[in-house]
Amino acid sequence: MKHALVTGGSGGIGSAICRRLAADGCHVLIHAHRGVDAAHALADDIATHGGSAQVLVFDVTDNAAVAEVLGPLLEQTPIQILVNNAGIHDDAVFPGMRAEQWRRVMDVSVNGFFNVTHTLMMPMIRSRWGRIVNVSSIAALTGNAGQVNYSAAKGALNSATKSLAREVASRGITVNAVAPGIINTAMSETAFDAQDIARLVPMKRAGTPGEVADLIGFLASPQAAYITGQIISINGGMI
Repeated sequence: MKHALVTGGSGGIGSAICRRLAADGCHVLIHAHRGVDAAHALADDIATHGGSAQVLVFDVTDNAAVAEVLGPLLEQTPIQILVNNAGIHDDAVFPGMRAEQWRRVMDVSVNGFFNVTHTLMMPMIRSRWGRIVNVSSIAALTGNAGQVNYSAAKGALNSATKSLAREVASRGITVNAVAPGIINTAMSETAFDAQDIARLVPMKRAGTPGEVADLIGFLASPQAAYITGQIISINGGMI
């Protein structure tokens, strides 16, 4: 049974990813920082439906905390599937953006990617099999007013995806990014109404967390062995 770590695993998209990987037969490591209760409820629900899951609590921006939690697990077995899903919004038009807003968003998406992926990298390389999927955003591909920090963070994640894919391809490890458009989560419900979605999305609807999870599940599977270094947007035809 492969071990799969999903950062930000208790949120709307994260929980769908966890459920999909559990259904695919993985032991899912559900990472949480603030949503610890939701993560435990998700793990219980996965177990109720015959899956295997446990909760890990740490701050992805704290490299020492990441190593403290993941180190003992890696001594037992490599974590061969990693979904870097943790990310935050802190939106503001650029002239009014505070330095703290810039740093927080970059810290979670970019430094969080480094801290977690770097910790898992050598055990994954030694196993000669791995799947890394980074959750990006359509904002990194098109830009979005009021989200210079978020777009920059996800754009950096896209570039890291392509470079790391080249480094580890010969070791049986693939590295890809998924860039969702408007997805039906609690966060998007407050940002987009039905008229906005009809105007912006050719399919005239928001995507579902399950649709994003299905794409990630495929990229994490043996069937996706020849797909690496790609940024795949799931957006209903927005671009």
